[in-house]
Formats: sequence, structure tokens, C-alpha cells
Amino acid sequence: MARYVNIAIDISARIVRGEYREGQKIFGRSSLAGKYNVSPETIRRALMLLQDTGVVNVTPGVGVAVRSKRAAEAFLSQSGQRQVLRDLQERLHSLLRERDRLNAEIEKLMNDLLDYTFKMAGRFQKIEEVKVTPCSPLVGKSLVEAEFRGKTGATVLAIYRDGEEIVSPSADTVIQAGDVLIMVVHPDMKDELHRLVDPE
Repeated sequence: MARYVNIAIDISARIVRGEYREGQKIFGRSSLAGKYNVSPETIRRALMLLQDTGVVNVTPGVGVAVRSKRAAEAFLSQSGQRQVLRDLQERLHSLLRERDRLNAEIEKLMNDLLDYTFKMAGRFQKIEEVKVTPCSPLVGKSLVEAEFRGKTGATVLAIYRDGEEIVSPSADTVIQAGDVLIMVVHPDMKDELHRLVDPE
């Protein structure tokens, strides 16, 4: 709260307590500035605030006189309400800042978790070589028709065919007898993959 407002509140409290009575002339600006250890301008603003709310009368060349104890009580009540509102606003702003900090931390942890999950999943995958026999039901089918990923989660990395290597074959590549499929597959699905290529 601004210093001049605090001074206005203190003067009003003294009026309510009876230290200053209605009609009584209180200290001049210079004396008040020394009393509160502030500049005369700060005292001027405090007195103008009290005058605007009907607590005192400020007469140039005469001084400052107490006008109304009731107005002082009302001013103190209003100041207390404003302080409560200000405290609530500061608390809200503090909580919002904390929420933003927590959201940023949560987002970072989620990204770290995803990265770790993908890395661990990659470690669990194994490279498997599967030879396609002439009696395999996959002979003559394309890779997409074979449904390796859907049935076993496996991915074809390359195909060895007639001494040549087809790297990252397209989905429409047709499987031929004698092909050796280089695949990455989870160990738990290894047997299922072999049964898919050669049920016998």
C-alpha cells in the first residue's frame, strides 16, 4: 500500500481513538512530514485523501483541522475492505504463477516420459531374419497385404533377394520365395512372426 495511504489510515485511526477531536487543529504539513519521516508531498497527498473523504479540512494558511470522526471510521472501514481485496488479488496472482510453473513442469515431465518410453521400446525391439519358403502363404503378396505390423507389430527393414539388398522396401513390394526378410520385432512376437511367414 502507498505510504501516503498508510499515513491517512494512521491519522484516521488516531481520530477514531480520540487522540484528535472534531474541530481540533492537528499538526501542519511540515510537522507531519517530520513525524512520519516522509516528504511534504507525501503528507500533502495523505491530507488531500482525508479531505476528499470528509475526514479533515485543509485550509491554506490556517492548517489542518479534524472534520468528522464518523468519516474517519468510514474511511478506515473502506481501507480495510480495499486491503482485503488487494490481498485476495495478490494471492490469486501468486496461485496463477504457481499454476503456470506447475504446468510447465508437467509438460516437461510428459515429454521426458515419452522420450524415455520410445527409447525403452527401441531397446526391446530385436532384429530378426526370416526366410520365406516356397510354401509360405505370403509368396506373391505385397508387404501391405502381409500385414506384418497389424498382426505382429513387426517392421520390415530390408529384403535380401538374389544377393541384393532392398533397403526400406515400399509397401507394395511383392514377397517372393527365397526372400530373407530383415525385420524388427518385439521378442514376445518372434514366434508369431515365424508362424505368419511359414505356418509349418
